[in-house]
Amino acid sequence: MTDTAPLNTKDSTDQDFMADVVEASNTQPVIVDFWAPWCGPCKQLGPVIERVVDARKGAVKLVKINIDENPAYAGQLGVRSIPAVYAFDKGRPVDAFLGALPEGQVKAFVDKLLTGTDSAQVIAEALGQAEAASQAGDIGTAAQIYASIIQEDPENVAAIAGLARCYLANGDKERASATLDMLPESAKHDSAVKGVRTAIELMADAPAPGEFDELLSAVSAAPDDHEKRFELAEKYVGAQRYKDAIDHLLIILAAKLDWEGGKAKEKLLQVFEAAGPTDPATVEGRRRLASLMFA
Repeated sequence: MTDTAPLNTKDSTDQDFMADVVEASNTQPVIVDFWAPWCGPCKQLGPVIERVVDARKGAVKLVKINIDENPAYAGQLGVRSIPAVYAFDKGRPVDAFLGALPEGQVKAFVDKLLTGTDSAQVIAEALGQAEAASQAGDIGTAAQIYASIIQEDPENVAAIAGLARCYLANGDKERASATLDMLPESAKHDSAVKGVRTAIELMADAPAPGEFDELLSAVSAAPDDHEKRFELAEKYVGAQRYKDAIDHLLIILAAKLDWEGGKAKEKLLQVFEAAGPTDPATVEGRRRLASLMFA
């Protein structure tokens, strides 16, 4: 609403919302000002919030969205009147206010957001420690860290999904499912949550005693029997031996990329989701799949 936007203010669109707001808020807090040219209070608030943000010397960014031209994300956030101001941190909205507040209250809003990021940074570091412990096989330590994060932030999706995965690593599907049930409905489609749900579903293929030996013998005797190899891969997945499952599925795909109408590839993508994007088996498996597809 000023002719020249201050250094820490940016006009954005629905098309760029994910990059300018959601992804950018993983680096620093982002405040979104939903406004329209016809809105008198918006014209009052605009210069005020720009000054307050600019005074923070880059500690926080301001993104302005003209809802007449870009109504999608305003609608998703339930904006019914403007000006509407939302604060994003670590990819999600954490605070908001409506109307043209006086400058003192806008300053308090920004101060609260920046103070909260100290706690957010501690949680982010703790999540990294838990992930590292989990990848190292120290499930007990990972579970303790995730539980402590949940005490601090009861709706932390990454921590709840991480704790559920720890229960899964110990074969406890029931507690894993119960942990996921702690999540609000809005988080049910989070990629980390979906990964754990997929892992739980795939555990239905857990092998019976002696079944591994039978299938391994069958595959050794007939290496080109893709159906038996696929069955073996399913059992590996059910036992959460994801690397072994990925290896066998890639053998099938190396022989015939579209085997059974893409059946092996579809299962492989399920395994990647179940294992999680940072699991070394997933990272290596995706690289090998790409090599096959684009060779």
